[in-house]
Amino acid sequence: MRVVVLSDTHAPRRWKSCPPQVAEHLREAEVILHAGDVCTADVLDELAQYAPVHVVMGNNDGPDVAVWGAPQTLQLTLNGLSLGMIHDSGQKTGRTGRMRNRFPEADLVVFGHSHIPMDETGDGVRIFNPGSPTDRRRQPHGTLGVLDIEDGELIGARIVNVT
Repeated sequence: MRVVVLSDTHAPRRWKSCPPQVAEHLREAEVILHAGDVCTADVLDELAQYAPVHVVMGNNDGPDVAVWGAPQTLQLTLNGLSLGMIHDSGQKTGRTGRMRNRFPEADLVVFGHSHIPMDETGDGVRIFNPGSPTDRRRQPHGTLGVLDIEDGELIGARIVNVT
């Protein structure tokens, strides 16, 4: 299963419509995860044209994103892999331990908020932040994440530059 992971798209200020480099990856997605700060639900409608979307609320998301179906946190299973999602994972220090406590059954926790791409393992959990495809802040590139899941195993996880 191919999963495309986004976060912090910040529409309409940063995301006017799906950037072509992002769309290339979305065309291959079987599922799309958005780790919050969508900002407007029309982005979710646009993403849903590519594949089913799972999203969590970010600190900049409005009521329309909640109405679309975004909870504060989400736990789901994709192709046998247990996954947790949250927008803000808190400070860097102790992050893996916090995410293990917050999502005790998760093999992988997806988060956003910092706009800093990250793929780290500790405290018995892997944490993954795709960065932002549209608001790179101090990062050299806009990024998204691609996960490959097979029979309950995360067989591939990568951060992809899209700018």
